[in-house]
Amino acid sequence: MNFSELFHQSGQLCRFSPDGKYLASAVDYRLVIRNTDTLQIENVFSCIDSINYIEWSNDSGFILCAMIKRSVVQVWSVEQPEWICKINEGPAGLNKAIWSPDGRHILTTADFNIRITVWSLLSKSVSYIRYPKQCEKSVAFSNNGKFMALAERRDCSDFISIFACDNWTLLKNFECDTEDLAGVNWSPNDWVLCVWESELKYKVLIYHPDGSCLSKYSAYNWALGIKSISWSPTSQFLVIGSYDEKVRILNNRTWQKLIEFSHPATIDEENVAVYKEIETKTPSAPLDLDPPTASLFNAQSRYECQVLPVEIPVVKPNVNKAHPKIGVSTCSFSPDSKYMFTRNDNMPCVLWIWEIKRLSLCAALMQAAPIKCVKWDPVRTRLALCTGNNKLYMWSPEGSLSVDVPAGRFNVQSIIWHPSGDSLLLLDKDMMCVLINADNRERES
Repeated sequence: MNFSELFHQSGQLCRFSPDGKYLASAVDYRLVIRNTDTLQIENVFSCIDSINYIEWSNDSGFILCAMIKRSVVQVWSVEQPEWICKINEGPAGLNKAIWSPDGRHILTTADFNIRITVWSLLSKSVSYIRYPKQCEKSVAFSNNGKFMALAERRDCSDFISIFACDNWTLLKNFECDTEDLAGVNWSPNDWVLCVWESELKYKVLIYHPDGSCLSKYSAYNWALGIKSISWSPTSQFLVIGSYDEKVRILNNRTWQKLIEFSHPATIDEENVAVYKEIETKTPSAPLDLDPPTASLFNAQSRYECQVLPVEIPVVKPNVNKAHPKIGVSTCSFSPDSKYMFTRNDNMPCVLWIWEIKRLSLCAALMQAAPIKCVKWDPVRTRLALCTGNNKLYMWSPEGSLSVDVPAGRFNVQSIIWHPSGDSLLLLDKDMMCVLINADNRERES
């Protein structure tokens, strides 16, 4: 594994292009485009203000930069740097901006979700969509890029509208059996839509795109409900993370619960590998200074496989505050759908890894500090995670390891995989570096 030098970035606004050729990073008001093979700068674009959000088009030909305070979106072309596009929402304000699947339309949402505006880069035409609901995930595109599902709120009721992405015509509009819809999402095979309630009520609905309701699921009532939802890449399973610290998996045949996973305070199951991070401190400077300070020591860490049973550290949440730190906030399948990881918020230092074939826990990683970010390799069955220190942690079915980032005073706050899985972008608050897994590239070549 090789690490690049450090580069400046702002707000962790860094993205690989979908084709993997470029790495874009925001540095205040500048957008820097690098070649991912050499990390040399290809282009630098200057925006009118500090950048709040960036996103590549699906074909990697364009990249948008949103300046929320200015209500402005600027679009840049990698192949034609002289081409310029500027979108101004004006008095309506700007909440967010996203690409359509074709990479030639941009959807901007006005303040207070007053409307969604569709801007065409080809015809320069403008279309308006009314009644978008202000919720966690109000817009969802089908994976084939042909349709858009939009959550709406009108006459004190929730609706779903299906639009054709080629001409933005309304194909279907139907009312949802929800009180306060929190999100909508297509299944990976585009056969059904998943709709779920806000955290105040536990309810998941499966709709056909024609508006017919295929199933309703509710695990319990009168308590905080759904905290996270994720599809398996094969569309066979829908996993629901809840505030009751449990994960429920629905199957795509009956849309009923297949199995329920809990996160116990003691792991005593057979055939579970529990890896615990053990830290040791070694002096990094002469010890004749009085008194010695923490900065004089480097913390080295390694994983040790624990003997069962193993006690899991639990943090008691403050239930009197909104959004208490309890329940499963993260659940994600591996690209081959064979494994799934979860994170229970009141066990912030533990990552749980489940094997789908056996429908049971197969591994747990106990970190010395709370986990900040976890991401699956987009190609291989392995994951990477960070805890806000100068180390990167990785797991695969073969085992786990801890890697020190050689750059001084670089704490990994977030991670982004390259689309090929051959490299990994590590982000600190205002710096970044790239980890290149040379072994994979040599093996593939």
